[in-house]
Amino acid sequence: MPIISIKGINMPESPIRKLVPFAETAKKAGKHVFHLNIGQPDIDSPKVAIDALKDIGRTVIEYSHSAGFESYREGLSKYYKKNGMDVNAEEIIITTGGSEALVFGFMTCFNPGDEVIIPEPFYANYNGFAQMAGINIVPVTASIEDGFALPPIEEFEKKITPKTKGIVICNPGNPTGYLYAQDELKKLAEIVKKKDLFLFADEVYREFCYDNNSPFSVLNLEGIEENVILIDSVSKRYSMCGARIGALITRNKEVLKTVLKFAQARLSPPTLAQIASEAALNTPDSYFTDVVNEYVERRNILVDGLNKIPGVICPKPKGAFYCIAQLPIDDADLFCKWLLEDFEYNGDTIMMAPASGFYATKGLGKTQVRLAYVLEKDALKKSVKCLEEALKIYPGRK
Repeated sequence: MPIISIKGINMPESPIRKLVPFAETAKKAGKHVFHLNIGQPDIDSPKVAIDALKDIGRTVIEYSHSAGFESYREGLSKYYKKNGMDVNAEEIIITTGGSEALVFGFMTCFNPGDEVIIPEPFYANYNGFAQMAGINIVPVTASIEDGFALPPIEEFEKKITPKTKGIVICNPGNPTGYLYAQDELKKLAEIVKKKDLFLFADEVYREFCYDNNSPFSVLNLEGIEENVILIDSVSKRYSMCGARIGALITRNKEVLKTVLKFAQARLSPPTLAQIASEAALNTPDSYFTDVVNEYVERRNILVDGLNKIPGVICPKPKGAFYCIAQLPIDDADLFCKWLLEDFEYNGDTIMMAPASGFYATKGLGKTQVRLAYVLEKDALKKSVKCLEEALKIYPGRK
């Protein structure tokens, strides 16, 4: 039989989805599984987006421009300007999700064997995107004790080698929910400028900032305009994960020209999803006010509830809709599997993502889990109770 490629063998599995077979078995056994493992909001997508698909008025679902519909890029430009970012339509390339934007960006900016520095824990699929592009992730570890704040810049400088070509951040962060302050980003900008690195920023959770905090975009950092690559997506902003529409934004014309070649090779982003995404730009501000208020309530139920459980540590996120919790257990992978195979409380159990998959440093995150507060409030209350009862009887409790 032919042999699978080295790249395929080394492709990491998703820590978010790898326990799905165990969840399916648990459901077949009659258990109700609360899915805290994946960031799939239960919030309704904007009505204007749904209506645009219902009233499509087309007889042919044609290709779009490889960079995306011009009308959509013009609309996005207005969206960014409304949010304080001076972006022109020509500086935007529409992609099939933020994932494709990252892959195209990595393949454009880095050669195989190059290194990128990423604060860990980070979105697990960055590992997969790096593997696709043949580049190596060099982690700088953030600490749960200080809420996963940006590690000291000195730690970044220690990791820089002749192979270092970029830094990647997510702000607000998945999986921690941490929101980088303007001062933290300015410190990053200094080292980016000093070492002439690319700075990739995944800002897909921009709308979800809490406690009167506001996001500061890397596009507004001065002196590194040619170094910045912004990644965006409609998935979480409009609760449209299945649309698979993202964007890569940069003022670097050479980067745009090269990314477009990759975009042309895959032909075009999805036509129907672009129609919905363009319509979503007309979502009223009240939609986001209601969604943010809902997430704040959900966050408080989950995070405050977790911190009341003896032995559990969970910093309160300032953004996104994720948190990392440290549990008094031996191994999160074993615990999450045990919850699905051997535990139930009043017919319920929970599914979480072991946090080891969000670290690049082996051994870190072993007793941590990532949780997404994307379920309605009563489900979150029941989930917290499930976890509390599970920890009382888990054989590997520490």
